[in-house]
Amino acid sequence: MSGLRLTGRLRTLACALALTAGALTTAGLSGTAMAATAAPLAAAPEIGVQFNADGDAGQCGGTTGQQWAASPDWTQAIRFDTDNRSGGCQLAFGVYDPDGTLAGASITYTFLPSSGGDAGQCGDYQGTYGMPIQTFRTFGQAVRVDTDNRAGWCNLTFTVSGRSDVGLDVQFYPDGDAGQCVNYLPQGQYRTAYAGNPVTVGIDADGRSGGCQFLLRIRRF
Repeated sequence: MSGLRLTGRLRTLACALALTAGALTTAGLSGTAMAATAAPLAAAPEIGVQFNADGDAGQCGGTTGQQWAASPDWTQAIRFDTDNRSGGCQLAFGVYDPDGTLAGASITYTFLPSSGGDAGQCGDYQGTYGMPIQTFRTFGQAVRVDTDNRAGWCNLTFTVSGRSDVGLDVQFYPDGDAGQCVNYLPQGQYRTAYAGNPVTVGIDADGRSGGCQFLLRIRRF
């Protein structure tokens, strides 16, 4: 009798398992589908900023060296406070995209003197450069900020193309005389470069008080 009772229990358990498997399959949760839903998410892309002094380091404040911020986080602020002290600030950008989530997107940065401005304030590398989007961390061409009391300033423009769902957010605000930070917004506000909508900020730091704070963030809409 005990053997019969055990056999009955096994039959009951087998039926229950079969019903459960059937319900999962009906709901679209087969073993393969369940494994797929558990797949890891793609790694977030990161925006990188490289910022170094090539003279008096007091002109290049905030976070210097290399830094990377994963979407949707902001980079730490860098600070332009160039003037008549020796040297200037070297600046470059890059995007780390280990899983190719930004495939097809292109980002450039253009660095040029303002109309009628003294071009010597904007270094030797003036023009448009690609911001590399790679599966390893690297930077594009460095540009040089060396603004002072000479006429004009340096315009830095970011352009996004190739994808309509990728944006580069730019915070740019003064911590002293606001005339040094052309096209600024109040701290905490930002402009977004996206396909068809470039963003330009003007760096006009000189002997006036304070400087210009600058942060970036990359994200998908």
